[in-house]
Amino acid sequence: MRMGRGGAGGRGAGGAARVAAARGRRAARVVARAARGRRAGGAGGGAGGARAARGQAEAFQSARSALECFGPTGMIQCTIMMNNTMTSDARAIAADLAARFGERAIVHDRDGTFPLENYADLHESGYLRLVIPPEYGGAGADLPTMCRAQARLAQGDAGTALAVSMLVQLLGRVAEDRSWPAPLFADICTTIARDGGLINSIVTEPELGSISRGGLPATTATPVAGGMLLNGHKIFATGAPALRYMLVMASIPAHEAAPRGERLTAIIPAATPGVRIAENWGDGLAMRTSGSHDVYLDDAFVPDAWVLSRQPVAEAPAAPPGANGWGLTVSAVYLGIGQAALAAACDYANTRVPPSLGAPIATLPHIQQTIGQMQLQLTAAETVLEHAARRWMADPAGRSSMGALLASAKMLATNAACSASEAALRVGGGFSLTRDLPLERHFRDARAGLFNPPQDDLALTIIGKAALAERG
Repeated sequence: MRMGRGGAGGRGAGGAARVAAARGRRAARVVARAARGRRAGGAGGGAGGARAARGQAEAFQSARSALECFGPTGMIQCTIMMNNTMTSDARAIAADLAARFGERAIVHDRDGTFPLENYADLHESGYLRLVIPPEYGGAGADLPTMCRAQARLAQGDAGTALAVSMLVQLLGRVAEDRSWPAPLFADICTTIARDGGLINSIVTEPELGSISRGGLPATTATPVAGGMLLNGHKIFATGAPALRYMLVMASIPAHEAAPRGERLTAIIPAATPGVRIAENWGDGLAMRTSGSHDVYLDDAFVPDAWVLSRQPVAEAPAAPPGANGWGLTVSAVYLGIGQAALAAACDYANTRVPPSLGAPIATLPHIQQTIGQMQLQLTAAETVLEHAARRWMADPAGRSSMGALLASAKMLATNAACSASEAALRVGGGFSLTRDLPLERHFRDARAGLFNPPQDDLALTIIGKAALAERG
């Protein structure tokens, strides 16, 4: 009997491989067609936004069909194609969402209400899945991709973008360092990918202030059978009405093995009995749409499997958390606010024609100089932010020494947003004080960045220490 050129059985194995590959390519083409439909529909809001959402849904339906029709190999290639398309289209998805969110932000900011409809759109569009690892149903987008997307999303509704950044910075970091128990991380990621919702670190307290300054939380964790009972009061719980999970810190009372007590870090589902959201946000200066409400924990039970760490309290005060490159996605939100202020100021300058001038105010040198200064500051901030994000990805071994770079990117982004949004008011004149223009909202929202960690004094300390050490 004549054998195939590959030897006994070689022809069969090779043929099977070719068939599987062909099926995989067919599956990929199915997804590619759906993705092209999404891109075609994603050019703007309204009908275009609806087409984009339908295209995204078709892409995921195609992935499921690929598994049924083409088998596991086809599904793998289909998923890879879909995830690559989602990642490359992240900014386009953000632009489509921003167009819709921007219209709603006018009303929600005025009324101090939470835009729950935004989170339905975020889930349906696949945006919340971007940062989730592919093995858990996401696209595995990298840090630079998410920074660009978050800046674009913030141009529509900064409060929504800020809440999303809390999910992105947390899941992005854990996807890199895998510091959580694998089953728990898988459960959280697959649930959010399937059902939507946010996760955020709810650690700030009225007495403790920002965790970036170190310290021990007043929230208590009492050991009970199978877990812990949490009691305490958290503030600035950004995105609270849309939260599916909360990461919390608490103090375990002193015991024989830990004479000063322990510091507990755990995750708790937002729907847990004893978790209560006090909706007291919405009329503050900035980020009125962010839903940064207070959260009360009243005997809220956390099972042992959801406890991330228990650390004995040392004699010295607790050090603040280390650098997290994924925090740049929060900085990107403020960069986006500044960019939105610049765009709105340019639009106004190009269309405002005073009768006494007979031409747009954009023709006036002092307006051009103001716009130029805004552009210069935002370009500088964007450049440093992009550099920091790329370096974080390119040099994992050097991340522990990037604190000064990350602090620089954050401070430049937030201060550029504050400066640009203030300059935009000068371009708009008296009209900028009214809600006829979005400039007053951008001005207010930008100020919140001054209080996201690291705050300017701490950022300058980090930067200064690094410069002194380098030259010491």
